[in-house]
Amino acid sequence: MSNINIKPKRLVVAISTAILSSLSVTPVFAQGDANLEELVVVGSRVAGRSAEDLPVPVDTLSSEALERTGQTEVGRMLQALAPSFNFSSSSISDGTDALRPATLRGLGPDQTLVLINGKRRHQASLIHINTSVGRGTAGTDLNAIPAAAIERIEVLRDGAAAQYGSDAIAGVINIVLKTDAEYGQVDVSYGEFSEGDGETTNVNINKGFALGSEGYFNASLNFRDRGNTNRAGLHGSCQFPGCVDTDGDGILEPGDPREVTANRNTFRIGDADSEQVAFTLNAAYNAGPGEIYGFVTYSNRDNQSAAFFRHNANSNGNPPLADGDAVIPEGFLPKINSQIDDFSYNFGYRVNFDDESSLDISYTTGKNSIDYVTSDTINASFANELRFGRGLSDADIRAQIPRSGRAYGLELSLSTFNVDFVQNYGDLTIAIGSEIRTDEYKITAGERYGFFDYDTTIDPATNNPVSIYDDGNPANGDEDAAAGLQGFGGIGPDSEVDETRDVFSFYIDAEYEISDNALVSAAIRHDNYSGFGDTTNYKLAGSVGLTDSLRFRAAASTGFRAPSMQQLFFNNISTQFVDDPNNIGGPQIAVQVGTFRNDSELAGDIGIPQLKEEESLSFSAGFVLTPLDNLTITLDYYNIDIEDRIVISNRLGFGLSDSLTSALLASGAGAAQFFLNGADTETDGFDIVATYGLSLGAGDLDLTLSGNFTETEVTELFTPAGSGLSTVAVSDVFSEQDISIIEEWQPEDRISFSGNYTLDRFNAVLSLNRFGEYSVTDGGRQTYGAEIVTDLRLNYNLTESFSINVGGNNIFDVTPDENTIGNSRSGAIENGPDGDLIVDSNGVFRFSRRAAPFGFNGAYYYAGMSYKF
Repeated sequence: MSNINIKPKRLVVAISTAILSSLSVTPVFAQGDANLEELVVVGSRVAGRSAEDLPVPVDTLSSEALERTGQTEVGRMLQALAPSFNFSSSSISDGTDALRPATLRGLGPDQTLVLINGKRRHQASLIHINTSVGRGTAGTDLNAIPAAAIERIEVLRDGAAAQYGSDAIAGVINIVLKTDAEYGQVDVSYGEFSEGDGETTNVNINKGFALGSEGYFNASLNFRDRGNTNRAGLHGSCQFPGCVDTDGDGILEPGDPREVTANRNTFRIGDADSEQVAFTLNAAYNAGPGEIYGFVTYSNRDNQSAAFFRHNANSNGNPPLADGDAVIPEGFLPKINSQIDDFSYNFGYRVNFDDESSLDISYTTGKNSIDYVTSDTINASFANELRFGRGLSDADIRAQIPRSGRAYGLELSLSTFNVDFVQNYGDLTIAIGSEIRTDEYKITAGERYGFFDYDTTIDPATNNPVSIYDDGNPANGDEDAAAGLQGFGGIGPDSEVDETRDVFSFYIDAEYEISDNALVSAAIRHDNYSGFGDTTNYKLAGSVGLTDSLRFRAAASTGFRAPSMQQLFFNNISTQFVDDPNNIGGPQIAVQVGTFRNDSELAGDIGIPQLKEEESLSFSAGFVLTPLDNLTITLDYYNIDIEDRIVISNRLGFGLSDSLTSALLASGAGAAQFFLNGADTETDGFDIVATYGLSLGAGDLDLTLSGNFTETEVTELFTPAGSGLSTVAVSDVFSEQDISIIEEWQPEDRISFSGNYTLDRFNAVLSLNRFGEYSVTDGGRQTYGAEIVTDLRLNYNLTESFSINVGGNNIFDVTPDENTIGNSRSGAIENGPDGDLIVDSNGVFRFSRRAAPFGFNGAYYYAGMSYKF
């Protein structure tokens, strides 16, 4: 790869190979009304091509199939229908609680390309830096698109970076918006979990309108209000100072009488509160020889999740005042309030010429922003400032200390200009084109109270942080307290970011129908990034029909994923709860962890290099078998090798190297983490899809069996040669947990079986989803067993226009295995020697907060109605 840095002009006349499904997509194969239909979609630029002829596997999920899942979020709908797709839940993981990582084939969220109407979708501004699936990556917010606006979702399960550019290592998800010019529908549903929480009201409105006889616009509106869930265990450790174990039996006795009556339900562990309003408009109008088209999407989502509870005895986060009691005597549970705004629009012009060629010119732009406010919290260092610096009384401190503050804001935008040209020469189709793209990433500082350290300064003699108010006598209680907002600290002006990157791409592909039974295609794409240079990728694929009912297909391709803007430029210092190296398996401890960008002063001091792109080599092979007119079976094997995978390092602390220790002292952080090209991985797997339709009595039954079997292995880990980390053991830079996240935190297999039965006005859908084993390393290592989640939905059409439905997701109230590792706030306390137990708890995390493929909320039941007009 060269280091040529061509900065492209904003406007360019060029030719692009973006997806022709936005020009013309004709359904040619649909097995009954099964959940998984196969149509002509992404993967071919030839209109009218049958999906069974394609050299790569593509599934299409219809709007009806999405609706029948009973889910209210697009991410959960996809997970219910596509076993290769995972939408893992975690809790107390900051922004990840509100914006979950979505993955395909067990790879990272940023290794799947997402499109809207065939146009590249912008990512979310959030990067997952806490310990969850997808740690160190940034994905796309699928839930920003209301399900009411979706005609179908196309899932291309094959490496496609040579066709569609960066991120398409695992595959492509294309969301196609509705185009109906007359139809309208209103859906209303309400549901809640069997434990009486997570109450969800969901309202969808969709209506199409004709623009004279020459066009249409289709509008959708969604309102979703979801309450939080809480599956926390009891707080078993002492909340007040002075607890003792007088008889050595491991059971503590209170040192403060308030311990006896203290609230033991102190944590909130589950889904976040979430309220979303989303709007989508899709339109087209005939103009001259062609068509003007475009879409607009907008969503606003307010979320609230919780952090770790700060009890009275937490002197760093809830420091003592002159009376010896904490600032907030009863303790407090910080809340993370995130407002996510997502907006995009697209407009273009396309025309089909008489010589069997077509031209498509389009511009797409989008932006995702997140603003964080931390509430029910304090800046602990400010309490010391009020006490020692301003001399306030304890009562005044408790009355005046602010309980909330704006932490910071994130913003990511993407603008893309495409020109596509396709020419047919009989059995040969050639598509050529180019793309100009601009990425922009911003971090805006929060208010001073959110990040500032009021009781620490830098000693000019040593350049080390020292406490302003510490007189050296611990009995005075004037020790250094934590800076910033407890639970979710802020970012200051020094860490603000406003960076852009330009990308120029040129690509060409060809598809040749050798005969009625044989097809071959090839693609080549060149991308140039202003940040790191250029890369060229290739793809070759083909399919051949051996008989009328059996067709083989195979593909091989190189691919790449450019470092995301978030990986390049995100930086902050946050409180993370990690394993205590001196007490493995014991309570986790709070550490101020700095995430430092690679061009930062600290990274430069220890020689951290700039990021470069990930490179992949993919191979797939499989067959399509149609032994009966109403039975189709597909089986596909895939192998994906990724070199120089971008991963976030372990939390590196003092003592690992002289340069790192010196840099950490100057930064004020207790540990540092960096984004590095530090891993090679290999992913192997199989996808199987079988659909069968038959008549059953007076009704019709459509059956779908699908499965995904995936295994990812980290084949090599490495640190930058010549850097300050080259002398540090690789096992210190990348921990066992870091490896486990990549290899084990997602199920190695997913199997789904569903039946869709229709009889006159009645419809029933029964789905069984098996989530295979997965393992989590979190202090210790625990393997969570396979579970089967059962969904049932019943619908009855009272009239042609009006219907009612009832149903349940996970109707048998299945949860993952209970958690035995990485727990917190466990213990037993008795009311005096040999007294009754006040509490006896294994910890607040009854279920793993790190990874839960189908969540841990249990059964959800709902009822709804639909009106068509």
